[in-house]
Amino acid sequence: MNKNLIYSCILLTFLFFRLTAAAQPVLTLEDAVRISLENNYNIRISKNNAAISNNNVSLAGAGMIPSVSGDLSNSSSVQNTHQTQSDGSVRELDRAKSSSTNYGVTLNWTIFDGFAMFAAYDQLKELQKLGETNMRAEVLNTVSDVINSYYNLIKLQQESDATDTAVAISRLRLTTAQNRYTIGKAAKLEVLSATVDYNTDTTSLLRQRDVVRSAKITLNELMARDVNTGFTVTGEITVENNLQYDQLLHLSSQQNPVIQTAFINERIARLNLKQVKAGRYPVIGLNSGYNFSRSHSETGFARDSRGRGLTYGLTASVNIFNGFLQKRNEKNAEIQIDNAHLDYERLKQNINAQLLSAYQTYQTNLELVKLEESNQNVAKQNMDITLAKFRLGSITPVEFREAQRNYLDASVRYTDAQYQAKVAEIALKELAGNLSL
Repeated sequence: MNKNLIYSCILLTFLFFRLTAAAQPVLTLEDAVRISLENNYNIRISKNNAAISNNNVSLAGAGMIPSVSGDLSNSSSVQNTHQTQSDGSVRELDRAKSSSTNYGVTLNWTIFDGFAMFAAYDQLKELQKLGETNMRAEVLNTVSDVINSYYNLIKLQQESDATDTAVAISRLRLTTAQNRYTIGKAAKLEVLSATVDYNTDTTSLLRQRDVVRSAKITLNELMARDVNTGFTVTGEITVENNLQYDQLLHLSSQQNPVIQTAFINERIARLNLKQVKAGRYPVIGLNSGYNFSRSHSETGFARDSRGRGLTYGLTASVNIFNGFLQKRNEKNAEIQIDNAHLDYERLKQNINAQLLSAYQTYQTNLELVKLEESNQNVAKQNMDITLAKFRLGSITPVEFREAQRNYLDASVRYTDAQYQAKVAEIALKELAGNLSL
């Protein structure tokens, strides 16, 4: 009775999982990517950073636009004074009050600074491109993670289904052994062995389903939605088997965000040198304003004074000598350009090395997919023959169990080979900057 209760609980657990899965909505790969692009926190942050870089591109940010300010100043004082006039008379005042008020509008405009403002404007545009490239890199990375997680979930689900099949076969074996034992054609040992194997497969299935649930939580996290959201995945692991290395290499040199970022950084370093060299030229500026003034002093020759009018002027300054700092700054800027170029070459070589390694892995995994598919077919045929012999009682339980394990292992290896080939395909497309659905 206790054994029957245990088996009933296990069957109810399986039924619960199946009913729960059937009630959950289907999440397609396209929907998973779309939701991630809309919700993922890293993508949203990178979009905001790109928007800031875009907003910074302006003539005013580069110092090309004049600045206009409104100024107001007011001061007052109360003093006790003692004055000796030129004729020798003495004048004393207690608590003599004075006040002064000035207000107006002032314009300042740098009209020439050795072309530094033009280099600064070009640098802002390069920083805008850098922000867009960083955003694209974050999108590529997130989409790659989502696709990998989605296909990993398919792989785990297929492995769970294979384990479920193994449990069904073990259940059939246990039932057959119990029936044979009842009619006296099998020993108790055969029933016990079948029970142990059935429980072992059931434990594996429960653990496998727990792994599936954890993978769903990870995918929900990537999509930045409630991690408790239930869903099921659909589809098979299909691998694109016609990727060409030369084409991927060409695309990576043009589209890979890491290489593009290094190239932009080299451009920024060159523009920085232009700004440093501008220190050799004079800085010329215009200033103008319209001011109002009013003053009152009980101790001055004029007790009250008022004025208003236009002011304008030209300023110019040039660096004559600053302790050879100009030469040092230019030399450092040139070294920064050299470093930026070396970094570009280093990253380009690194991407090429990753691409070649990923392509070799991709080719190997394609061969493994074919091999494991063949192994699975052979293992299935062997399982079918073994199952038929077991029903006739012409095979030992050990041989039956070995055939069952071989079939399960072959199914898992085939699924894993498909997934690894898909991972290599995704890595290649990401390195080429050409990842899409």
